[in-house]
Amino acid sequence: MNDPLLNERMAYVNGEYVPESRATVSISDRGFIFGDAVFDTARTFGGKIYRLQEHVDRLFRSLRYVQIDPGLSTAEFCAISEQVVERNLHLLGPGDDYWVFLRVTRGPNYPDSPGGDAGATVIATCVPLPLAKRAPLFRDGIDVVVPSTRRTPPESLNPAAKTHNYLNLIVAGLENQKTSPDAWPVLLDTRGFLTEGSGSNIFLVHDGKVRTPKAQYVLAGVSRAVTMDLCRAQGIEIAEDDLAPYDAATADEAFITSTSLCLCPLRSFNGRAIGNGTVPGPVTAKLIAAYKAEVGADYVAQYLQHL
Repeated sequence: MNDPLLNERMAYVNGEYVPESRATVSISDRGFIFGDAVFDTARTFGGKIYRLQEHVDRLFRSLRYVQIDPGLSTAEFCAISEQVVERNLHLLGPGDDYWVFLRVTRGPNYPDSPGGDAGATVIATCVPLPLAKRAPLFRDGIDVVVPSTRRTPPESLNPAAKTHNYLNLIVAGLENQKTSPDAWPVLLDTRGFLTEGSGSNIFLVHDGKVRTPKAQYVLAGVSRAVTMDLCRAQGIEIAEDDLAPYDAATADEAFITSTSLCLCPLRSFNGRAIGNGTVPGPVTAKLIAAYKAEVGADYVAQYLQHL
């Protein structure tokens, strides 16, 4: 008799590997009630998690910032992450890869509840990357818009901590749903400079030089760091700077970096073509080639094969 659970992805929840349909979180969990939680996101290449240690290290920095004890070491968290992927590899289609999500909440210690502090809730899951849905982005480039919603300032909540408090970015994304539903929002900070999108960092190219917003005002992604290192290795000047919408509107090229997309060219900014409208531009193309070599996979072809 066939067990339907054999065709269901497995998740890790508080020490157990369970089918996703049986993975539950308490209704008193502070991550659910208050967004009192942190997370990190990695991806696989050929079924292996890329730069897992760096993602777990960042997760633990976020945990220290919000003062949550996961009850696990970084080595244990890495092992759990790898095990989640391993248990789900048989469900992965040919040429596909996984998004890997690591989450820790403060747990079900709701104020005044009996029993007191029950400890953190620890979750690790994986889902297939949305390759088909995002394939056109590598063919055409990404359209970026700036919403009126500003990024939460670092004086209020440090963006270096990857927390579950994403409403700031979600509300910004809702602004352009009716007018530009396929565009990706990039928020300004309270000073009027570019910051980041939801899970992505922006880079601009002027006269062969690459610039990106200062780390103080963004979640400095692992893919962002990889790209900056690749710039240096390729002899491309790279700098962090305060970048205004004017800088994006007058850029020769632009691209974003993210865990899932790695490095993807931008086509337009606020409705106007970037540079001569050709994507990718020469600097972006050079960095994409270097990124492919870095990860040991042609991630662009991986997306484009789904067109």
